[in-house]
Amino acid sequence: MAVQIPDKFKDLFDKKAFANLATLNPDGSPQVSPVWCELDGNTVIVNSVVGRHKDKNIKRDKRVALAISDPDNAYRYLEIRGKVVNITTDGGAAGIDKLAKKYMGVDKYPYHRPEDTRVVYRIEVEHTASMG
Repeated sequence: MAVQIPDKFKDLFDKKAFANLATLNPDGSPQVSPVWCELDGNTVIVNSVVGRHKDKNIKRDKRVALAISDPDNAYRYLEIRGKVVNITTDGGAAGIDKLAKKYMGVDKYPYHRPEDTRVVYRIEVEHTASMG
């Protein structure tokens, strides 16, 4: 069941705050990657490349967790646990450009490779914990 992100932590999505995304490996062990993210309503959007470790894990097991630390105060953070409810390559390239604008201040993601297929994950929030 979806829950709301607390209003007092939504500002983290306006900052250049990296999220640490945890997915589950086939053996159940965690795999963690730093990612850029954005908030769309009450769902979290993450962008990656088809075939990466996290992509394979998410396609097999939709359960994920994110920890987002405030870049202005490392003792203030938001933890999100949820599930990926939508996976699409539609808008993937535009999505990484939008995130590059937020995180790098550039109009186009500078590390895009023509052979990469960008993928967008929409995460439904099922639980939050926070500090600060």
